[in-house]
Amino acid sequence: MKNPDICVPDLLAIIGHTAGGKTELAANLAVRLHGEIISADSRQVYRGMDIGTGKDLLDYQIGDNRVNYHLIDIKDAGEKYSLFDFTTDFHQAYQNIRCRGKLPILCGGTGLYTEATLKGYNLVEVPVDDVFRRSIASLTDDDLTEMLKSFGSLHNRSDTTNRDRLIRALEIARSGPEPKPAVNHSHQWKTAVFGIQFDKETRRKRITQRLSDRLESGMIDEVKRLLTSVKPEDLMYYGLEYKYLTLYCLGDISYDQMFNSLNIAIHQFAKRQMTWFRGMERRGINITWIPGELQLEEKIAVVMKSLEK
Repeated sequence: MKNPDICVPDLLAIIGHTAGGKTELAANLAVRLHGEIISADSRQVYRGMDIGTGKDLLDYQIGDNRVNYHLIDIKDAGEKYSLFDFTTDFHQAYQNIRCRGKLPILCGGTGLYTEATLKGYNLVEVPVDDVFRRSIASLTDDDLTEMLKSFGSLHNRSDTTNRDRLIRALEIARSGPEPKPAVNHSHQWKTAVFGIQFDKETRRKRITQRLSDRLESGMIDEVKRLLTSVKPEDLMYYGLEYKYLTLYCLGDISYDQMFNSLNIAIHQFAKRQMTWFRGMERRGINITWIPGELQLEEKIAVVMKSLEK
């Protein structure tokens, strides 16, 4: 039974850096608020990429309640998935959940996906430009990065660490101006956005410990399985775990090199995530920050208190 003292928004969002406990909080709130989760993670859409993307599917089982989730395991590894694809799939999932009288809960750490949703970006799909691709084939990655910078500040610096991503980012940048807020989407919604944050040192410890735990729980075997059906360059396209573990599985780097390089890369990624979310605040999105050190019930209490009428 719903609490009459709670003002339930049209969309609830749980954001934060990697290894911050977003899924656990979102799933527990889904039980309390009769909600379902829409993942805002650019890699959790892929089947078979489970440990490396941190799907944490066990977190969706809360006692006897199994929380429904959306936009997880909807694509085969090796396929490409764009912001346009995400916004299209998000609105379908959102309407599906709302039509059944449930609360959509957006959960994830991909800042661009989150902001595009909350601001209601109205995107046009950008097709592959084969003529343009042939014209830049002889250019170095550094040349392409400088070309991309000429279009303005980089939305996602990971675009410059992989040539395929870099070329795709250039195609999108060349296609026209920045996406604009849609006329009939999120600006008409009542939204509530909550972020989980830890202090820098705790964040670093959590990230390193989680990396160790994932390696012990079979992440290397996961990558080896993926490599039986996905080309190495396609798997490395997804970055972070899949880049460095692929290099390790191919024998290009040692275990220690893989661990140390990946650990550093994830720390840098978490820092970029928080930089993006702070930017969202400057761009007008109100975020209620919850200290990560709080116990789960205390975090839930912060959200519920904020939603009181």
